[in-house]
Amino acid sequence: MRDLTAKTRMRRLTASRGFLWVTNYWFCFPITGFLLLAACVFFGYGERSYIAVHDNMDLFLAQFQMLKNTGSFWKHGVEIPFLGGVTRDDLPSELSLYSVLYMIFPTYTAYILGILGKILIGLFSFRLLAGELLADRYLRYRPLVYMTGFAYGVLWVFPAFGFAFASIPLCVYLLVKIYRGEEKRWYLWYPALFAYPLVSYFSYHGIFILGYLAIAAVGLSVRDRKPAWRLAVAFVVLALGYAACEYRLFGQMLFSDEVTIRSTMANSSLSAAEIVREAVTVWREGIFHADSVHEKVVLPICALYFLIRNGMYLLRRQPREIFRDPFNLVMLFIVFNCAVYGLYDCEPVRSLVETLVPPLKGWQFNRTVFFNPFLWYAAFFLVLAKLYDRGIWPMWAANAVVCAAVLVVILTPNRYNDLYATCRNRAYEYFHGAEVDELDYEQFYAQELFDRIKSDIGYAGEWSVAYGLHPAVLEYNGIATLDGYLGFYPQTYKEDFRRIIAPALERVEASRVYYDDWGARAYLYSGTDLSIVSATKTVYATDRDIYIDTTAFRELGGRYLFSRIELANAEETGLALCGSYTALDGSMTVYVYRAQTGDTVKTDMISAAEDKK
Repeated sequence: MRDLTAKTRMRRLTASRGFLWVTNYWFCFPITGFLLLAACVFFGYGERSYIAVHDNMDLFLAQFQMLKNTGSFWKHGVEIPFLGGVTRDDLPSELSLYSVLYMIFPTYTAYILGILGKILIGLFSFRLLAGELLADRYLRYRPLVYMTGFAYGVLWVFPAFGFAFASIPLCVYLLVKIYRGEEKRWYLWYPALFAYPLVSYFSYHGIFILGYLAIAAVGLSVRDRKPAWRLAVAFVVLALGYAACEYRLFGQMLFSDEVTIRSTMANSSLSAAEIVREAVTVWREGIFHADSVHEKVVLPICALYFLIRNGMYLLRRQPREIFRDPFNLVMLFIVFNCAVYGLYDCEPVRSLVETLVPPLKGWQFNRTVFFNPFLWYAAFFLVLAKLYDRGIWPMWAANAVVCAAVLVVILTPNRYNDLYATCRNRAYEYFHGAEVDELDYEQFYAQELFDRIKSDIGYAGEWSVAYGLHPAVLEYNGIATLDGYLGFYPQTYKEDFRRIIAPALERVEASRVYYDDWGARAYLYSGTDLSIVSATKTVYATDRDIYIDTTAFRELGGRYLFSRIELANAEETGLALCGSYTALDGSMTVYVYRAQTGDTVKTDMISAAEDKK
């Protein structure tokens, strides 16, 4: 009887320990499960996965592949073969953890590792900061910390700068450690802060982190009634870290007198009502580069808590507590960033900033909104932590809410949710027995097809252009392009390239404004459609004529034109068809044209006249 009782007690103790373990570490299951699922999908389908094109496959992936093709990651004084030959210094720095992935791994593999790495950086950065701020209370909130950090890490933000978004809590953590200086050798955090730009990006986050740090140093100096020397030193150390990691960018900004397209970029000038409307919209919905997916769960929870919490302060006649509440400070920060985003489109404000700080001319200082994803999930955590404090059932309610927030992030089909796009399209193909019209990664870049084309035409590095497809496709495949996509290149080249596309721009006013007022996409434009550049298997075009100045094309060294459209007016435009080529799976057909020289054009005209006789 005693043995039975002992066994029963042991079973109960074991069960109790098991329940306690599940209670404390249940978050390991959804996090690990998702990472395994994502890895299985992306590496299982491989390059047949569906990857976002906009500002991704049409931009940075091609740039990294060009650096790989030309062996130029670490080179200086060299040109990269697109946009007529831009300096290596205009492309991403090699002193970046994200760039290192592309140096080591094939481009697709590096991209997927970047997605998974961003999730882990966001998760553990959030955990480090929470652990520092919560101190001995951390263990109580551990599941909530990990799940909120997981939701933040999964956010489908701008892929090329995913590390920069995900690591914001890490930067705050380092600054808090330095400011508090509670450890014996606290100054050793300075080298870590100096290295932080390896996972950040100056143009998107660094300049604003430094600005906020300067404001914090001044504010804390006033509050503490003594200079915040540690933060002042941190400002210098972090600035030097950015200058070291992005020395190419700083060299271009500070030591180059070349006029770039930034000088002619035009910005919106909105009315006061439109500015307010834009600020409210970005507060509610965010923007696609920094999509926080907060509208469905996070925003309603935070808004309800804001009303209840501050209402209670007023009922208790404690108005001062409103300004001391950490949650309110975070929400104020969010509103400030949204206000800056709106005011960027106020011409007087923009002009004032550019006058006071001339290097900011053309700089999008409305990118303060890029900090809002972290702020929304920090505020969300503060709300759910209050539920944790109210007992076991409110705690599990908080767990259910944070799980709902994670599911919303995972299942929202926003622009950069490659996992959702891949699963959706593959499921459609499986159940319907037909392919979707989108091009997957392999079909988009079509390496087998372009290897065949280059071999057939004897391609030897001649300058080329793309029509009906992104120039990035040619660049990825080692074809030098006069066209391309880059937000920072010489104004003189923009004007030279404009001569090629002038006939099309004269016919479509919207295209003219798009190019003249921005110009980052130096593409061949249609003379009838707003856009014919296609990332789908079907090419949509209302006519098959091309409107370019072939003489200007030849003067810039142009030789080949790769088109997804069989041109109806090729001969009269001075283009000779070399051949048409179709991918093995039929997803893409490319027509290759060669620009005829003056003598060739004359000979062809004589032959045509004789044929008519």
